[in-house]
Amino acid sequence: MTQDAPCVNPGRPSVKVRGLHESEIEESDRIMRLAFGTFLGLPDPMQFAGDAGYARGRWLNCPETCFAAELDGQLVGTCFASRWGSVGYFGPITTLPSVWDKGIGQRLMAPAIEALDARGVRHIGLFTFPHSAKHAVLYERFGFWPRFLTRIMTRPARTAVSPPQCVRFSDIPEAERDTYLAACREATSLLFEGLDLSGDIRHVHKNVLGETLLVLEKDRVAGFAMCHQGAGTEAGSRACLVKFATVRSDSNKHENLGLLLGACEAYASERGAAVVTVSANTACNEVCKYLKSNGFRIEIQGVAMQRPNEPGYYHPENFVLDDWR
Repeated sequence: MTQDAPCVNPGRPSVKVRGLHESEIEESDRIMRLAFGTFLGLPDPMQFAGDAGYARGRWLNCPETCFAAELDGQLVGTCFASRWGSVGYFGPITTLPSVWDKGIGQRLMAPAIEALDARGVRHIGLFTFPHSAKHAVLYERFGFWPRFLTRIMTRPARTAVSPPQCVRFSDIPEAERDTYLAACREATSLLFEGLDLSGDIRHVHKNVLGETLLVLEKDRVAGFAMCHQGAGTEAGSRACLVKFATVRSDSNKHENLGLLLGACEAYASERGAAVVTVSANTACNEVCKYLKSNGFRIEIQGVAMQRPNEPGYYHPENFVLDDWR
C-alpha cells in the first residue's frame, strides 16, 4: 500500500509517499549515507558504510515493500521493509538532514508496516541506536518496544579450509535445491512458526550477493548461514556478513555452529575479506557466550525493538544470528 495523498497537516511540508522506483536506487543510497553519516558525526558523511550497499539488494528482493518520500518533486527519504516468512524487519529508514523533524519518517513507516501486515507477517523487528530517544519515540508510536541489546561482532577471517560437513548452496545441483531449502525452512520453523529464509537464500544466489553455507549432520541439514560479501552488498568488500544463521535445537548446536563459522571463514578468505561479521541478540545469551569464547569481539551495539512486545525467536537457548540493520 502507498500513501499518495499529500500531507496537509499545518506546519508540515506537503509530502507524497509512494513506491520507490528502480531509477531512484542510487539517490536513495546517497540519502542513506548522508543521513547516517551526519547523525553519527562523520567528517565526511558520505563515507558511511564504505563500499557496502543496502538499497539495490533490498529493492531487487521485494520492490513492493520499498517506499519513497517526495517533496516538491524531489526524493527526500526512503524506507525498506523485508520479510522472512512470518517475520519482518524494516530499515534503513532515512531522510535528508534538511527535512529532519518534519514527520517524514513517520509518514514512511506507516505503509511499510501495512505492507508487512498484508503479507502475513506476525512479528516485526528493527535495529536502532540505543542512545537516541528520538528514534525510540518514533518507533514506539507504531507499537515497537525496546527489548534486548544486539551486538555486531567480528572475528578475523583466518585462512581456512571449509569443513567437509559443510556444503555451499551454489554447489548444490539445481534439481536438489528445493529439498535443501525445505530443510532450511524446517530448521527455522523450530525457532518461530512460519520463519522462512528460502526466498532470501535464492535472492542472494540469483543476484550474486554472497553465499549460503549448510552444515550436514546424519544426512540432514542441521543448520545454515546466509552470507553477504562484496562491494555493493550489505557486507562490503572488507567483510563476510552473516545475515542470518541458525542451527537446529535438536542437533549438536555448539559443534555445528563452529563448523558453519569455519565455513564462513573459508569463504571469506577465498573472497579476500578481512573479517567475518555476525549479529547476535543478547536475549540469546547462550550463543552470545559462545561467540565471545570463540574469538568474536563486539564492534557496535544497538537495541532490538519489536512489534508486538514479545521475544519472537529471541530465547536464551536458541542459536540464531540475524542482522536487522
